[in-house]
Amino acid sequence: MSPLTWAVAAVVTDGSGRLLLCRRSEGARRWALPGGRLRHDESPADAVVRAVRAETGWAVTPVDLVGLYRVIGPQAPPPPAGRCGGRPDVLVHVFRAAPVDAGPAGDPVAGCLVEWWSAEGLPGALTPATRAAIADALAGRAGVLRHTTAADALTPPGDGQPGDGPPAPPGQRASEQADSSSR
Repeated sequence: MSPLTWAVAAVVTDGSGRLLLCRRSEGARRWALPGGRLRHDESPADAVVRAVRAETGWAVTPVDLVGLYRVIGPQAPPPPAGRCGGRPDVLVHVFRAAPVDAGPAGDPVAGCLVEWWSAEGLPGALTPATRAAIADALAGRAGVLRHTTAADALTPPGDGQPGDGPPAPPGQRASEQADSSSR
């Protein structure tokens, strides 16, 4: 079993229904929800406010908890003595949130590309956890528990791996989309 990292993220929507997404570096090919790691001295709701502002420059107010999304590290043999192990499992508290002001309160962290996207025009290159959380948030779900694998998140789009293909319509999981298209 790998160590567990606690994180937070937010599905931030503005008054016109657009969603705030970011790419954390110029080399990253996938877009993700803004967020960060949970510190030992803060609640998940406080952490999401801090992390979204630090990463994107936007001050937000959490509305409610969409769910918990666990990104499971790939299964690998134990590392040799003196070496680090595999990636840790990550448990992400995903909140619905709204911007506090009409504009950002500060600048995004260096290397973070921040953009607003319409729900109908989301980029195809989303992390699997981001895709699931957006679909759940837009469908009005709360209290969701989901698992994705880190290998899914590291596979480039179009390789036939989980998380590939067009995003599922809001309120429909990608697996439901595949089930209905094979009928």
